[in-house]
Amino acid sequence: MKSNYKTRNKIGLLSLLLILGNLVLAQSTDEDQLREIYDSALTEGKSYDWLNHLSNQIGGRLSGSIQAQQAVDFTKSKLDELGLDQVWLQPVMVPKWVRGTPEFAYYETDPGITTNIPITALGGSVATPPKGIKAKVIEVQSIAELDELGADKIAGKIVFFNRPMDAKHINTFEAYSGSVGQRGSGAKEATKFGALGVIVRSMNLRLDDFPHTGGMSYGDTPENLKIPAAAISTNAAELLSTSLKLNPDIQFYFKQNCKQFDDVQSFNVIGEIKGSTHPDEIIVVGGHLDSWDLGDGSHDDGAGCVQSMEVLRIFKAIGYTPKRTIRVVLFMNEENGLRGGKKYAEVAQKNKENHVFALESDSGGFTPRGFSFDCTDENFKQVEGWKNLFEPYNIHMFNKGGSGADIGPLKDGKIVLAGLRPDSQRYFDHHHSDNDTFEHVNKRELELGAATMASLVYLFDTYGVETIKK
Repeated sequence: MKSNYKTRNKIGLLSLLLILGNLVLAQSTDEDQLREIYDSALTEGKSYDWLNHLSNQIGGRLSGSIQAQQAVDFTKSKLDELGLDQVWLQPVMVPKWVRGTPEFAYYETDPGITTNIPITALGGSVATPPKGIKAKVIEVQSIAELDELGADKIAGKIVFFNRPMDAKHINTFEAYSGSVGQRGSGAKEATKFGALGVIVRSMNLRLDDFPHTGGMSYGDTPENLKIPAAAISTNAAELLSTSLKLNPDIQFYFKQNCKQFDDVQSFNVIGEIKGSTHPDEIIVVGGHLDSWDLGDGSHDDGAGCVQSMEVLRIFKAIGYTPKRTIRVVLFMNEENGLRGGKKYAEVAQKNKENHVFALESDSGGFTPRGFSFDCTDENFKQVEGWKNLFEPYNIHMFNKGGSGADIGPLKDGKIVLAGLRPDSQRYFDHHHSDNDTFEHVNKRELELGAATMASLVYLFDTYGVETIKK
């Protein structure tokens, strides 16, 4: 009996040592693989060159524009060059909104005494009358304040939404979320009280002279009741607010010439490496190919697109054979409709595709800090087990939360969704403005982000998704 007991103990100990040895070996293999991924991105990466072309040879890529189609053609050609198993275009109908001639604005303190204001139409806005709009201004801090003021104080005036992004938030996307509602719904709500137009403080933590555009919606407002909406720079908002306190009878003038056309056809750009052992399990990595027409869309979201393309380039370059199908998707029309993300999910559902993990980069090309995950507690526990692998690269932030707008429609309760989270402190200096240009993207930061994405994709490909395995 004692002999059997000792034998069983020895077998148990050997089994434990074997398991621990395998874990150490797996950890060592993963460390080596991540090192190879980062080495490839930092020494032979293509993302910065690709972004240079997107930004400086093509420029802003508003949905439905010639530039958007040029971006489709360029990125498809680069994916073709990588020697992937398949590259294709997925048709999608997108809105076509055109800004027209540059906007113009000023405020008038006395007849003939004017101060020019940097201004830009919000995406989706209607034009002003041909001669523009000139009226008194009423300043508010929130949409709720419109109800308190009522039509008596608002009708016939221009509503000035001047709630700044809250600088107390370390995560600047939280500050953005707390203020962006006035941009998105301000015109829809102000028209109910007889306002003639809306101007909005730009979504920007910095005080500067760059007005920032962005999407807005009229909801179900009848066409004849829609009012023009525009954003003014943060410096202009501060100046106008101070001037209104000194002289509430200031007149504000602005003119814009934008127009909404019928929808046109565009494309999502897709490329994939077929999985060797689990080809029916699909991993997606992507960003959105469209941008606003101000600046050249380098951070939002040219960076995310080229980083996603770079993930597949890295795997090909280092000779990594994925177990699961790795698919890059460059989505069209995130900025003013999300049509690309919705179309991709619609086709995936129709084809009964099994997506297990999706990663999006749409927070700029700054230094990567980690990821946010939209997943179950069980999935997140799995991810936390990989955190030590990223710590040598100063990637330390693993949070449960949002993922990305374009991959959101894939959510089904099983798939793990994730978003790359770079340092966000400078992002809104550039977001949706003339200041979002190539020279503001640091080559090394961009490449670190691509390597970080590839590393997470490698881990999910190697170990699968916890809930899928069970």
